Amino acid sequence: MAKVARQSSVQNEGRSLGARLRARRKALGLTMQKVADDAGLTIGFISQIERGLASPSLSSLAAVARVLDMDTGALFAQPPTPGEVTTAGMRPVYGLDPASMTYERISSSFPGNVLRGVIIHEAPQHRSEPIRHEGEELFYILQGALTVEIEGQRQVLQAGDSIHFASSRVHSSWNHTDQTTTILHVCTMDVFGDGARAEHLTAATTKQQRG
Repeated sequence: MAKVARQSSVQNEGRSLGARLRARRKALGLTMQKVADDAGLTIGFISQIERGLASPSLSSLAAVARVLDMDTGALFAQPPTPGEVTTAGMRPVYGLDPASMTYERISSSFPGNVLRGVIIHEAPQHRSEPIRHEGEELFYILQGALTVEIEGQRQVLQAGDSIHFASSRVHSSWNHTDQTTTILHVCTMDVFGDGARAEHLTAATTKQQRG
């Protein structure tokens, strides 16, 4: 019974997110194709997000939010930004669809920082959507195995393996195993929305000082 309730909650959250993204897109007068092209995703995936049929990864959500001029951090509940040190077993575990993928944030935020890091727990058989965006990223497999596809070229990574590439190349991943795969993922894309929040805070502070 609890499992059904949790699944229903996740589905409702996905529909709510999709409805907000669709409403914002229409308010801006953008087509799904335009959003897909500018976010580096497919129109099919944008349609699935808007209908609550798919949950985007952090990078996909950040890409769509940027196109729609929305704050990534305000689109779904994320834990507070950690300090310089995080402790094993004490980090909040969160995700848009916890049944498919969850995250533990390990990177802090400070003026000028460019690295964003998470520990990803990816469910068996989960596939991420193909995407391209700015910056670079690195995967290091902590446990299990992962197939990473970059512009049609597949690499099977085992525990202890890593891959580092330009995010402008179309990429996706797939946990091809029957066990949860745990990944250290570091990228330069603002997947947490820290930059947007900092800009809003600075703007608000400046407005108060002028007022």
